[in-house]
Amino acid sequence: MIRVRVPGDKSISHRAALIAPLASSASVVRGLSDGADVRASVRAMQRLGAAVECAEDERGLTIRCAGGGLASGSDPRLDCGNSGTTARLLAGILAGAGIAAVLDGDPSLRGRPMRRVIYPLQAMGARIEYEGEPERLPVRLRGRATGTLRTLRHRGRVASAQVKSAVLLAGVLARVRVEVSEPALSRDHTERMLAGMGVPVAFDPGRTGGGEVSFDPAGWEGGLRGLRMTVPGDPSSAAFLMGASLLGGRTLRVEAVAANPGRIGFLSVLEEMGARVDRDPEPAQAGEPLETWTVHPPDGLRAFSIGGDRIPGVIDEIPLLAVLAARARGRSEIRDAAELRVKESDRLAVLARTLEALGVVVEERPDGLTIQGRAGRLRGDVETRGDHRIAMAFGVLDAAGDADLRIDDRACADVSYPGFWEAIDPFRRGARPGRSSRTGRVIAVDGPAASGKSSTALSVARRLGFVHVNSGLLYRAVTWWALDRGIAEDGPSIESAVSGLDIDLVPARGGFDVSVEGTRPGPGLESPEVTARVSAVSALPAVREAALERLRRAGSRHEIVCDGRDIGTAVFPGADLKIFLVAEAGERARRRLRQRDASFTMDDVERETRRLEARDRLDRSRPLSPLRRAPDAIEIDTTSMSPDEVVEAILELAAAAFR
Repeated sequence: MIRVRVPGDKSISHRAALIAPLASSASVVRGLSDGADVRASVRAMQRLGAAVECAEDERGLTIRCAGGGLASGSDPRLDCGNSGTTARLLAGILAGAGIAAVLDGDPSLRGRPMRRVIYPLQAMGARIEYEGEPERLPVRLRGRATGTLRTLRHRGRVASAQVKSAVLLAGVLARVRVEVSEPALSRDHTERMLAGMGVPVAFDPGRTGGGEVSFDPAGWEGGLRGLRMTVPGDPSSAAFLMGASLLGGRTLRVEAVAANPGRIGFLSVLEEMGARVDRDPEPAQAGEPLETWTVHPPDGLRAFSIGGDRIPGVIDEIPLLAVLAARARGRSEIRDAAELRVKESDRLAVLARTLEALGVVVEERPDGLTIQGRAGRLRGDVETRGDHRIAMAFGVLDAAGDADLRIDDRACADVSYPGFWEAIDPFRRGARPGRSSRTGRVIAVDGPAASGKSSTALSVARRLGFVHVNSGLLYRAVTWWALDRGIAEDGPSIESAVSGLDIDLVPARGGFDVSVEGTRPGPGLESPEVTARVSAVSALPAVREAALERLRRAGSRHEIVCDGRDIGTAVFPGADLKIFLVAEAGERARRRLRQRDASFTMDDVERETRRLEARDRLDRSRPLSPLRRAPDAIEIDTTSMSPDEVVEAILELAAAAFR
């Protein structure tokens, strides 16, 4: 039997991170999910002036909130990353509190609809404007000069916990009556948490279908009590390990999982497929029921059919159920799930296209899929589109032992389940207990400017199925931020500010992007001004310390190819393979000029050569982590090599190193 504890429930973690800071007294919440989505919620509240401290341990995140609410007066831009929950619940909080801010996110989140939550808030009187494309992020919330919001009776056409939560939070903070009617059961974590903090929320936690939830401030003094709880395990994360258990034929015990009725609809589907799940109750946490589950796999999986009122309770697990259907006997059907087309990806389209490419017979419909199960080995490529649940679902299929899948973006699993690839390892056929074949391997690629590090590292990562990490993004982001605030010429000022700087690597397609103070600089990182200053800024001890911590966190969770100038000497001195790329200065100058997509003359080449040589001298002479080849690094002179030849050379070295 395999025994596991999964990370803290993501939905409860979001709500704790967003609601606990609103209390009038202190809160302590332990065991929050350490995924990128929840971190986006924590950072947003900190940006809004809430007194929130966040620490990390082996069980996840712990937040401590002093209480007192929000204190923002600077109209901040809040980067919600890839998290729809962060954006939609924050919209309700900002509307109710009358705080001005801009909600934004990564390209995937910008492509997802916001009207469903913005419209009822506007109906309450909140001043909300779309800054770009209608009904999409970014959106600007204007503060209220006078007055309050209006009461609202909202009848949703579809069950949506995010819409319901946004309306409730707006009503609570504005102290106006609201009522939300739902056609089907959606998760009720917000209601339970608010009720536990002393808010008069009326709802039926035992209902199984549609119903109403309301808030009436009459007689309520208005203060939220502090929240103290340990977040139970995430049932959606548990579902993926349970799927691996069924495909691999391994009995599994998952301890202390949230058993909210709106979250565990997938259990009935697994039982319909032939599994037996023993459910042992445990003491509740802050009104949330807990259970320990023991999963007994059947000899073979049966097909299933789901639709109608069952869909809201299984919506996050449908990618998993689809890959299980590919291995079930018979024809499985998923209906009434059109909402999946506007998640992190169009999940119905991605599932259909990928399963078909693997040889599974799939019929895609506007609101669902029909999947004919099949036996035999499955081989092929999986394009995740940066969607964490797609990556994890096909990771489960790959772990079964009769599949050979190349998943293009494993890092995106960090959005909801950091450490997923290590957790899935015990279910692999022939896996040895305690040994992970998926984490802990690092390839370090160093070299001077324009030696081809980043493009080479990215290609190698893609070929190996590793994650590409460009260390220079962090240093450029700090430089960009300092220039934006007019302090780039003052090293001590940068160092004094960087210890509290909100900067992080966030999952993006095929690797990581960088966010600084709620903004993704994007092309601004490559501006001539940033390029001219980044070497000096990256030499500052406080800047390097901040970058090292974030790079090593990425390396602890993924198989990575990391490029920079001190990766093999300072960041990952124990890297499994160290490469040092070099090329003649003139050739590097020509490469840099070609990157700018403009014609150039020999005079341009000479000027760029002198600039690169000056940069080399600065990088080699700096006292902290100078540019140098690690003693055990393999030097490759790329002057006369094509990019493909360089990549092939490193792949051969990697094959030998990982043999």
